[in-house]
Amino acid sequence: MGGKHVIADAAGHRGQSGGGQGPLVLRNAFETAFGCARNFLNNRFVYVVLSSRANGLSVGVNLNPDKRCNFSCIYCEVDRSIPGCADQLEVPVMVEELRSTLTLAAEGRLHNLAAFKGLPPDLLKPRQVALSGDGEPTLSPKFCEAVNAVVHLRAVCGLPFFKIVLVTNTTGLDQPAVQASLHSLTPQDELWLKLDGGSRSYIERINRPKVPFEKVLENILLTGKQRPIVIQSLFPSVSGQEPSQDEIDQYVMRLCELKEAGAQISLVQVYSATRPTMHPECGHLPLKTLSKIAQVVRTRTGLNVEVY
Repeated sequence: MGGKHVIADAAGHRGQSGGGQGPLVLRNAFETAFGCARNFLNNRFVYVVLSSRANGLSVGVNLNPDKRCNFSCIYCEVDRSIPGCADQLEVPVMVEELRSTLTLAAEGRLHNLAAFKGLPPDLLKPRQVALSGDGEPTLSPKFCEAVNAVVHLRAVCGLPFFKIVLVTNTTGLDQPAVQASLHSLTPQDELWLKLDGGSRSYIERINRPKVPFEKVLENILLTGKQRPIVIQSLFPSVSGQEPSQDEIDQYVMRLCELKEAGAQISLVQVYSATRPTMHPECGHLPLKTLSKIAQVVRTRTGLNVEVY
């Protein structure tokens, strides 16, 4: 696993380096989680997206229709100049949307829809249900109810087992109610925790958080001591500039510190901004640069790393 590279470029190509197969061409609409795919079957809260990090079809749950977030990442694809929906997540509606979407995919009926014709059947099998959205999911007032509802649906729906993935910037993971909800997840489920750099100044430039960088690190450690975690690190180019070597060194140092303090980091995801963003100065780093970052992480931390 440590040497695996999953390639996803801005044109929507996906493949694995070192294999005998060429890249698989995907439709751009499915590489944009908050584009047309989110309107799949006129759902309000559940969408589908083809994700390289999921190795196929990811069924997403938008826990933040109100766009509530305490980060303002330079690479974010959500247009925050347009107000979010005033309504909160309606959990019963979400559950029924999730049930119907998973059923449609499990029965192989996605191929009946024009947007999915021509795609390999294996690509349309649900790989995960991602708790994510237009903001930070742990800030949703319905977060705990939503997690419990998805876990319950998995237990009673009669569909193939699906992995639940929480995608989070970590800032709400120390809340007691959030902690309690996470205890309902199984060892097969995953927590993808954001860490996009190693210094406060860089994080303030890229993520523009409303909380201290130290809180991010504290919550990664808190959660990583309780269960294995995945670190997701997005490195963009900004006005054509790549992250400096000093910043990469700081980032690797933070990973070393977290590991040495007891964080169970099962995987580090290194990737870049492949989807359209709201900031034209934000661009995609080339695979060569991402691979160099990953190699430094592997060499100095001993952690498993994948490049996307």
